[in-house]
Amino acid sequence: MIKTAPASTTLTRARGAFAEGRLTWSGVGLTIFSILVYLFLYAPIVILVIFSFTRDEFGVRWTGFTLDWYIRLFNNPRMMGAAWNTLVVASVSTVVSTIIGTLLAMAMERYRFQGRGAMEGLIYLPIVVPEIVMAVALLAFSAIAFDLIKMVTGETLRRNLTTVTIGHIAFSISFVVVVVRTSLKNFDRRLEEAAADLGADNWNIFWRITFPLILPGIVGGALLAFTLSLDDFIISLFLSGPGTSLLPVEVYNRVRRAVTPEINAISTLMLLLSMVLVALSQLLQRRR
Repeated sequence: MIKTAPASTTLTRARGAFAEGRLTWSGVGLTIFSILVYLFLYAPIVILVIFSFTRDEFGVRWTGFTLDWYIRLFNNPRMMGAAWNTLVVASVSTVVSTIIGTLLAMAMERYRFQGRGAMEGLIYLPIVVPEIVMAVALLAFSAIAFDLIKMVTGETLRRNLTTVTIGHIAFSISFVVVVVRTSLKNFDRRLEEAAADLGADNWNIFWRITFPLILPGIVGGALLAFTLSLDDFIISLFLSGPGTSLLPVEVYNRVRRAVTPEINAISTLMLLLSMVLVALSQLLQRRR
């Protein structure tokens, strides 16, 4: 038989813990507050994942476990096409913005030149400007550029995946610059000077000294750029033309009609992809 302590004993122990300072009201309050914050942040995600396996057609009740919604998702050519387009745009924009952002970060952190202040303001502008403003600006710019190209070459261009990719590169560069500059602020330039004294040229210094040390910042900036491109909706909506299907826009169009477990399934897969990327990033940084 299991014996339980009476309530008076439990209360006495709690009072003793308070008296000894091992348990305080502030600590209890902080613990409760932390639990509520974690529930607020992660409970909706857990519910989303759980209801992606329900048999209910509306995805609001648990009526049994099934994988039918994932099967339907993979058999849906429109959703798969939108997911593929989104991955292509995110991958290309991440590679280009990471290269340009890393070079800009090194130039801004290491060199003093005329117009540096104005350049720094322009770099941080996409971060502080509302996304709807940037989307309208990119839309107007693409219209002007298409008109100029038509005047010069006679070719009529339409908005497509290329315009979306350019738009994503435009706002992703700033985030890469911010993250990489953080790595460069703690960089010890004496390591490069020592390598130069030993006869290494600038190319070898960069690839053998500078690049390995700032690689965590580059990876972090690339992951941030990829994630921002992956779930961007406003710029993708403005710059995608007819017949160009992107996952955030496609999900929005479907949610307007009805929320089904198929939407939960694609959201779960995107969440899994993000977690895998973060895990790979941590693994790479640990090996470095």
